[in-house]
Amino acid sequence: MKDREPLALRWRRLTGLIVKESRQVLRDPSSVLIAGVMPLLLLFLFGYGVTFDPRQLDVALVVEQQSSETASFQASLENSTLFEVETGPDRRLFERALTLGELDGLIVLQADFAEKAFRAEGAPIQVIVDGGDPNTAYLVSGYVELLWANWLEQEWISRGRPALAPSVQLEPQVWFNPEISSRNYLVPGSIAIILTTIGALLTALVVAREWERGTMEALLATPVGILELLIGKLVPYFLLGLGSMALAVITAVLLFGVPFRGSLAVLILSSSLFMLCSLGQGLLISTLTRNQLVAAQTSVLTAFLPAFYFSNFVFEIDSMPLALRLISYGVPARYYVSTLQTEFLAGDVWSVIVPDLIGLGVFALIIFALTALTTRTRLE
Repeated sequence: MKDREPLALRWRRLTGLIVKESRQVLRDPSSVLIAGVMPLLLLFLFGYGVTFDPRQLDVALVVEQQSSETASFQASLENSTLFEVETGPDRRLFERALTLGELDGLIVLQADFAEKAFRAEGAPIQVIVDGGDPNTAYLVSGYVELLWANWLEQEWISRGRPALAPSVQLEPQVWFNPEISSRNYLVPGSIAIILTTIGALLTALVVAREWERGTMEALLATPVGILELLIGKLVPYFLLGLGSMALAVITAVLLFGVPFRGSLAVLILSSSLFMLCSLGQGLLISTLTRNQLVAAQTSVLTAFLPAFYFSNFVFEIDSMPLALRLISYGVPARYYVSTLQTEFLAGDVWSVIVPDLIGLGVFALIIFALTALTTRTRLE
């Protein structure tokens, strides 16, 4: 009986602490707003407001000398869904608009276009773009090049001349995201940002507020142990984070039509490991800072911004310099975003998922060890 009594007492203290923290979460309007409203706002932002899909480009077409060939090319350009076309006889009419950013590109058909259109050296067609926006410049140049090749082939066929057969026949196949929709990988990746906000930022703010109000000292005056304190503080926010994850996944699938091809077990396991990383980081920050303002700033700098920049969510890690690529291995969100995008778009690809889960598990152990060590030091 004596051996069981301490365990029973510890269990009572732990359950009481969990109930106390859960009631505090429910009484705090900011917790409900961050866990319930912010996920929906972020999903709508990344689902509707942010996109890398091709948009309709505003271009001007300058035809220096009218001919049947220029008219045919102009019709091909205007019939394309990729371009909104203005026409004129002189490029000087549109140079100011291009400079002001009102046009994405300027296409010039020179006076000898009809004469040189079908020569081997190519037609006198000029594409002028604004190098200040490299992405748009590449898009305009690439689309015009493809449209020119297609127009040339159709003209050869209409003139009764067989088009030159290409030496290599391309048959593109797009795996996992056949619609090539940026929404299908932005929306799953935003779940990591949501859980980072709930786990690190919310936990750091709430616990730091307890340090400011002195309620933490009252709690530390009780016989509560380090493990009991960590578990009691984190269980309510852990459940809150999983609830937000479920809300985000349901919204992503039902509202945005993002496919989910993986298993719920893997999704829950990876989300749980990532929540442990974020919660442990938030509790560590609050223990070190004990101030809400400092905790918020530290959470943004050490949790939110790294998760946004180094997770392959928006910015491609492979295109970063070597030093930044090495830094990304120290960001738990990198592994979680990889698992999310794999689960949603490809399914259970274990060669990707298993290393990600191992990485998340290692980070969770390291962060909780640091948190327990720091908390023990603070208690002393």
